[in-house]
Order: sequence, then C-alpha cells, then structure tokens
Amino acid sequence: MLIKTSDLKTIKPFLKQLSLPKPRSYKGQNGKLLIIGGSSLFHAASIWSAAIASRIVDIVHYASTKENEQVFINLKSKFVDGIVVKQKDLEQYVKEDDCILAGPGMVRGEVSPKLLEILKIKHEPSYTYYLIKYLIENFPKKKFVFDAGALQMMEKSWLLKLKEKPILTPHQVEFQTLFNIDIKNLNMLHKKNIVKQVAKKYHAIILVKAVNDIISDGQEVFEIKGGNAGLTKGGTGDILAGLISALNAKNSQLVSAITASFLLKKSAEELFEKSSFWYNASDLVYQIPKTMKIIFNS
Repeated sequence: MLIKTSDLKTIKPFLKQLSLPKPRSYKGQNGKLLIIGGSSLFHAASIWSAAIASRIVDIVHYASTKENEQVFINLKSKFVDGIVVKQKDLEQYVKEDDCILAGPGMVRGEVSPKLLEILKIKHEPSYTYYLIKYLIENFPKKKFVFDAGALQMMEKSWLLKLKEKPILTPHQVEFQTLFNIDIKNLNMLHKKNIVKQVAKKYHAIILVKAVNDIISDGQEVFEIKGGNAGLTKGGTGDILAGLISALNAKNSQLVSAITASFLLKKSAEELFEKSSFWYNASDLVYQIPKTMKIIFNS
C-alpha cells in the first residue's frame, strides 16, 4: 500500500486508530517510555529521541552509560522534560514503562568475548550487546523499539525469543548488517518483498529508512512517500525512533510505525516551505507537534 504525504486520505485510516489523550486522564495514563541510549561518543542522539517523545507521552525515563556520566550531569539541568534514571535502577523502569526504546547513540564495534556483569562492562560495544540480550531474554513480553547501535550489535536470532512484536528501524546498511541481506540496489518491489519476508520470519515490524520508507509486519507492506533531502541530516533517524516509541506506548506497533514515518516526512515538507533544505533535527522536534495539530484537525 502506498501512503503519500501529498494525500492525507492515505493516512486517515491509521490516524483513526490512534489513542489520543482523554480529557479526564491523569499522569501516566497516556504513556510512559524508557529510552536507553547514548554513549561517550554519541551523546546527543538519544536526547533527540527523548525530546520528541516528551511531547507525546506523559513520562520519559532516560538511561545511558557510565561513560556518558558528564553528559548526565548536564542533562539533569538541561533535560527538564523527562527523568534521568541511574543504571542500577534500569530494571525497575523496564518493568514499569509501556515501551522501551533501545539503541539511539549506543556504540557499536567488536564485542569482547568475556561475559561480564552487565552494569560493570566498561567496553561500550560489549555493554550494548549484552544489555540488549539481557532485556530480550528477561522481558520478552515488553514492547521494544530497536534502533541504531542496538540493531548493529544484536543477533537476529534473539528476536524469536520475544512474545510481543518488536519494531526495528534500520536504514538499508543496518538491515544488511542484521539480516545479511543487501537491498540497496534492488528495485522497490523487490525491496518490499524481502522486507515483508524478513518481518514474517522474525515476527517483527520492520521500518527500513530510505527516500521512501518501507514498513511491514510480515503480512502487509507499506511504502511511505514524501519528505525531502533535509532528512539526511544527523538526528532525524533518532527523532523518528523517539516518535515511533512514544506512539507505541499506547498504540499498536504497525500503526505507530506508519504514523510516525508519515509525520516525520510531512513535518520535513512543512519546514522546507519555510527554510528549504536548511533545517536541522532540533527544528524537526519543534515542527512535528505543529504538523500533528494540522493533520489531526483536518
């Protein structure tokens, strides 16, 4: 199915399925999200995820690595729209929150062969690897969104241990890294067929980020058309992951992925009208809620 930002009728059926905040709801009823990300190298990525998520859900919990400690200290004064949690308390928030986003800004690389206690691992790629493994094995019924570093470090076989369908948000190179299938030079029809087959095999929702995003739950496949070249800038994928995860806290995985992809591309088009290609990730964070208001009221 083709969904185009130029035709709001194509997204309307999915918008109607979204759960929106109710007038008499109280704190926590409209979603709680845990974001696990960041590192000594990539500290900003997960902040973009958290920034957009805080505009959607009631509560955003944010956890990172010890190596990111100085950034943590700064976050406590700068990240005022969420709660920074300590590593030692991570399991508590995994249990408590509606959805867990893992991966934005997490370091990838060679994994140390020695298995250490998760929270004592100082080698950040190893930390990413073993933490994702631990979360999947111990919380198979939770809603997970895996992005960036998590996708590049995890084993695809782990996905089969999950009882709840995870959402994976790879770009085409990350798709190849995880599934060992190169789709970059294939035509769109062939790409969609492969993404659908892989989503079915691994019981997942897969959103492949490209000029036109491809989304499949293993049964159906969707192509999201729109956006512009401004979305090649760093941080836009982190914003997409945060938006998907926030929506997924209280909505189905497939509807969340489709809606988030559409909103990101539509917001990029709105920014293009004002600034051409000369916008950045922070501009998108501020534009998305405005675009949502327009679309939901149309």
